[in-house]
Amino acid sequence: MSNQLIIPGFLTRLSESIVSNRFLKISLGNYQGAETGLKNVYARRVMIKRAEMLSFTYRYKTRDIIKNFPLDEGTALIGEFIGSGFKICTLFTTEGEVIVEYNKKQLLSIRERTLSHTVQPVLTHNKEKKRIIQPSGKTYLQELKISDAEGNVFKNAQDKYRQINQYIEILSSLIKELPEGRINKVADMGSGKGYLTFALYDYLHHVLKLDTKVTGVEYREDLVALCNGVALRSGFDQLDFVQGTIADYTVGAIDLLIALHACDTATDDAIYKGIQAGAQLIVVAPCCHKQIRREMEKNKVKNELSFLTRYGIFMERQAEMVTDGIRALVLEYFGYKTRAFEFISDVHTPKNVLVVGIRIKAEAASGRAEESRKAEIRQKIAESKAYFGIGYHHLERLAGLDAEL
Repeated sequence: MSNQLIIPGFLTRLSESIVSNRFLKISLGNYQGAETGLKNVYARRVMIKRAEMLSFTYRYKTRDIIKNFPLDEGTALIGEFIGSGFKICTLFTTEGEVIVEYNKKQLLSIRERTLSHTVQPVLTHNKEKKRIIQPSGKTYLQELKISDAEGNVFKNAQDKYRQINQYIEILSSLIKELPEGRINKVADMGSGKGYLTFALYDYLHHVLKLDTKVTGVEYREDLVALCNGVALRSGFDQLDFVQGTIADYTVGAIDLLIALHACDTATDDAIYKGIQAGAQLIVVAPCCHKQIRREMEKNKVKNELSFLTRYGIFMERQAEMVTDGIRALVLEYFGYKTRAFEFISDVHTPKNVLVVGIRIKAEAASGRAEESRKAEIRQKIAESKAYFGIGYHHLERLAGLDAEL
């Protein structure tokens, strides 16, 4: 039988095994194609977002890559693999094995092997990590249209649910680093619809078992009313939402300040509120770095980076890095150690950088040493502004650091 007939016949057997629920897995080996490092490909049947798919594991010498395809696309892909590099392919079913293999003359043969006993197929869900925030029994997730009453996450809310959990995972690791180990009061600046505010309250109260007061600050009155209603119906009596701007809100003493996607200088307002309140932990995801970009565009300083900043998209990215870099320096000036890292994949949002400040215990340094440290930071800020043609940085001005050295 020719190769042109064997491959379609094998794919038919594969499709029939899937339809009749006899399919177990596919193994492709003895790769002799052009892709460097590829050794094997394995395919299994999984359930992803309530849809049956074939999950392919591409095994390389140093890593595995997993890709998922609808059943028909995955079946066709297996045919392409047999025709372009893999010299053997084995279909495992509940009753046995069907093997297609090239001989030395590059002719395909097909053979079968029957099992002495049948094996039951297992249709698994794609491997998902254990989520900190589980969807079952969560009134707030139901009211915010993340899950149904049975705790099933809606298909169109899967990304938001993952984002919530990623956020809590990050905060969880940061909270563990705090010297005092407790969170008594939280302010979430620009809380919006409250997805993350509710999840954080849930985590603090029901996972860490803390009696933490959480306040969301939001300018839009309709969202404030919505969130207060959800908090009431969820029994979250230590959670409330207040209407107002970040700049006008009186914080008081807090342990954790959050501001996710507060626009432009509202992020600076939030950071400074956290500094003033002596927050142990400040976590912001900046958005819309317009203030510094306007400064850079106005002055057009000529330096080694001019070949980049003449392009709008590169100017925008440079402004983002400069803005957040100076924010980190200001935090360090006030005794915070800082970090910057990705919050979530940029598939979900391009504004995916978290800037974190963790307040460190003041060491017994001499007054002169502390003055020297702060003067060095202010000098770095001044030099950065001069290099990029920045007249002022909003956070620097709020903190009173823009005076002449």
